[in-house]
Amino acid sequence: MKPSTLSFGLDHVMLRVMDLDRSLAFYRDGLGMQVTRYTDYESGRFTNVFLSFDPATESSLELTYNWDQEQVYEKGQAFGHLALQVNDIHAAVQYLEQQGVRIKTPPKPMNHGNRIIAFIYDPDDYIIELVEPLKLKEN
Repeated sequence: MKPSTLSFGLDHVMLRVMDLDRSLAFYRDGLGMQVTRYTDYESGRFTNVFLSFDPATESSLELTYNWDQEQVYEKGQAFGHLALQVNDIHAAVQYLEQQGVRIKTPPKPMNHGNRIIAFIYDPDDYIIELVEPLKLKEN
């Protein structure tokens, strides 16, 4: 049974895109989503843009633009992961591991950022990212 102190919620879904401007024109301008975060990661050579229909909620769409990607992604490569927000990532990973969930990456600081993240596998080997709510806006 899940401890009553753990609270899960949808954080984001990530898609890799070839042309960030074209994708923003579609999601932001065409569908009416609002950009909630836009971060260039110079050391990793990628950009993350988070969009939401309701910026007051945590649920969003993450567009990842890898600066050096030249070939179009196969659709199996374009879908990145499902992300769930959890109030205590360390307790959540410990709980899930006790439930027999396979842990891909234990809690650690994200590459090129400062947020603590972890990754698990679902029963079909889809990757699910676990994140705690943002405490400070990332640069």
